[in-house]
Amino acid sequence: MDLFHGVTPQAVREGAWVLSVTYQNFPHGTVFLAVVDPGVGGSRRGVAVWTRHYAFVGPDNGLLYPSAISDGLMRAVALDVPSAASSTFHGRDVFAPIAAAVARDRSIEGPEITDLVPLGFHLDHREGEVVRIDPFGNIITNLPPVAGRTTYRMRLDRLSAELPWVPAYSAAPEGDLVVVTGSAGTLEIAIKNKSAETKLAPELGQRVILE
Repeated sequence: MDLFHGVTPQAVREGAWVLSVTYQNFPHGTVFLAVVDPGVGGSRRGVAVWTRHYAFVGPDNGLLYPSAISDGLMRAVALDVPSAASSTFHGRDVFAPIAAAVARDRSIEGPEITDLVPLGFHLDHREGEVVRIDPFGNIITNLPPVAGRTTYRMRLDRLSAELPWVPAYSAAPEGDLVVVTGSAGTLEIAIKNKSAETKLAPELGQRVILE
């Protein structure tokens, strides 16, 4: 199954977020081949990772880390790069064959590692971060909604504003910034039928407060 191809190029944090909020929807035993790999051909390791319920294959640059830790890391091995592998396409020449082998329960040889490159998302009370901006310009955060809240005070960079929470995009007034609970269960900043990204110009990873 082709899960997602919409990650911003080189945006490892965004890819890690997408993987971390989707992997649990798949049956136990699923193998995830995940590649957002700006360091391809360099010194970064390739890894195969087994957790309590899943397996993950990809670059060791933080992409797999949140998912592996949240499901319970059991084992990880560093992968050899075949001499014939392209230096620019490890997704095809290194990771895909390993993922296929894992799916067939074949033994994967390699040095056992315990120091996966860490990656975490900032979350301190009501301060989180912009984890993704979707193609519609909705600004997705990692902040959970507060039950019963109908308004949120947003602080993003130097901008501060009181935003209404709406249950769906269609319930928002035309042209106004609103807050909505998105499909990942976290809060998004949006404008009905327009782009909140165009209005606010945030960056991936930027701190945001919704309180």
